[in-house]
Amino acid sequence: MHAPPSSLRSIALLVGASISFALLDSIAKHLSQTHNPMLVAWARYVFHVAVMAAVYLPRMGRTLVRTRRPMLQCLRGACLGISSVCFFSGVALMPQAEATAIMSIAPILVTVGAVLWLGERAPRGTWWSLAASFAGVLLIVRPGGALFGWPALLPLGAAVFVMGYQLLTRMLTGVDNGLATLFIGALVAAALLTVLAPARWQMPHDGVQAALFVLTGVVGAFGHLLLVRAYEHGSAAALAPFSYTHPAAAVVFGLLFFGQFPDAVSMAGIALIVVTGVVMAASGRLPARPIEE
Repeated sequence: MHAPPSSLRSIALLVGASISFALLDSIAKHLSQTHNPMLVAWARYVFHVAVMAAVYLPRMGRTLVRTRRPMLQCLRGACLGISSVCFFSGVALMPQAEATAIMSIAPILVTVGAVLWLGERAPRGTWWSLAASFAGVLLIVRPGGALFGWPALLPLGAAVFVMGYQLLTRMLTGVDNGLATLFIGALVAAALLTVLAPARWQMPHDGVQAALFVLTGVVGAFGHLLLVRAYEHGSAAALAPFSYTHPAAAVVFGLLFFGQFPDAVSMAGIALIVVTGVVMAASGRLPARPIEE
């Protein structure tokens, strides 16, 4: 039986979004070699807001910034901004593939968090999947390995803040317009980082770097727009396994742009995290939405 065209289109859109996020991570890694990661995250959200405003503000007007739960929206946006700072700081200090794989445990953390704080029932396999994911992390940052050290805590911290962001997203579902939630989150992250980033301000070294700063926001916003379109055409539960294209693309981009490829043990850890996530997602036990950056 062939998949209907709408399903294939939604899968293609989600894969495109995941590849866009991996490309964003590569750009952020490159820029973070010469600029503070907080400044890179600031540019990512400022230009993201600009793109979304240009696309949606003319037709949505004030609806794009209207919310019934402003405190939850602000907290969600803060989690989003902090998660990006943590991840960009981590990916600046370690290979992209490994950093992305560590952050990819976030959906399983969301499931656990929903059980602990939202009172949801634990889906079958939650605890073994959490254990398997952390086993994958330990294979990546194993004692004696090249990545053993504090930098590995940064993408792990990013995963924790992504968990908070996703749990708050659940609490806002059905309360505010979905696009408004997406826009307000980026707007709050941009505002927070606008306060914090000036202390670490560095001008781009040349026009290419300036263009890359702008591109962080453009690529990030493009990825989000693809996500929105994907979920307009397809079932969220059916799409969830394909969000793990992101760590696969991170391996390719890490090799292509930085000449970095995981060793055999790290690759086993990455595979364990991804396979665990895909199995849980395919069985409908993980959040249907992928990690949003």
